[in-house]
Parts: sequence; structure tokens; C-alpha cells
Amino acid sequence: MDESTFNEAVAASPDAATAENVEVLAAELQRDEYRALAQQLQADFENYKKRVVRDVDDARAAGGARLINAVLPVLDALDLATAHYGEGANDEAKALVQSRQLLLDSLGKEGLERLGVVGEAFDPQIHDAVMHVDGDGDEQVIDDVLRIGYRWKGTVLRPAMVRVKG
Repeated sequence: MDESTFNEAVAASPDAATAENVEVLAAELQRDEYRALAQQLQADFENYKKRVVRDVDDARAAGGARLINAVLPVLDALDLATAHYGEGANDEAKALVQSRQLLLDSLGKEGLERLGVVGEAFDPQIHDAVMHVDGDGDEQVIDDVLRIGYRWKGTVLRPAMVRVKG
């Protein structure tokens, strides 16, 4: 019951019998106000919980991205060492290749993607073209990867440095 209805009921019946009705109407009005307040507080609390969950997820993703950015030089060094030693027959080279792959697999399971594959279409969102060579068609494709790029859970941390053909 709203306040105008309450005021109309009080003005329409001034006798003692309606005094109880007035008290009931006042209690109903107060009940409705408290219910509306409780519903508003519940909605505010639900919004607060959603915002906190979103903030925690954002902080977790930002922390992971900072950690991955710190590990990128290690991955680059492992890539260079692997390229230098290749798939050599000595045990040290094999251990290096296996360690690099284990690290890449572990980070890949957590959301790290490597960017830049020879032959794929050039995408300026994830590739940084530093050289261009003439090609057969109009389509631009990656001719060589000079530095691997990385994407962490959908966000490009570092674009791949590539040579484009086409």
C-alpha cells in the first residue's frame, strides 16, 4: 500500500473502530517499505558479488600475463638454443629440446598460444611484418618467422615478427 492510499483511508474514517484499521494500514505501509528496501539491498549485494568475481578474474589474468611476460625471454633463449643444436644426437641437445617442449606444453595447457607459422595468412592483429618479399598472388602469407609471438588467454602479449610474402 502506498502512502497516498494510507492518507485517504485515514481521512475517510475518523472513528475509533477505524483506528485499528489505521494502525494496520500503517503497519502494511511500513512492511512494504521494508520489503522494497530488502529487495534493493539484495540486488545491490548480488551486483557486488558479480563485480568482485569479475575483479578477481581480471586480477588473476593480469598476474598470469605478467608471469608469462617474464618467462618470454627464457622461451626465446630455449628456441635459439634448440635452433642452434637442432635435434642433435648428443644427450644435452635432446634434454634441451625435451625441456623446452615440456615448458611449452605446460604453459599451453594454462592458455599460452604461440603465434607465427610459416605459410599461414598474415594478420596484422597478431603479426608484426618487418620485411616484405614479392609473391605469386594477392594473398599475403608468412614467409619466415623472425621471432615467435605469444597470446595469453586471448590477449596478444607479443605479436610475431614475420617476413610477409605476397
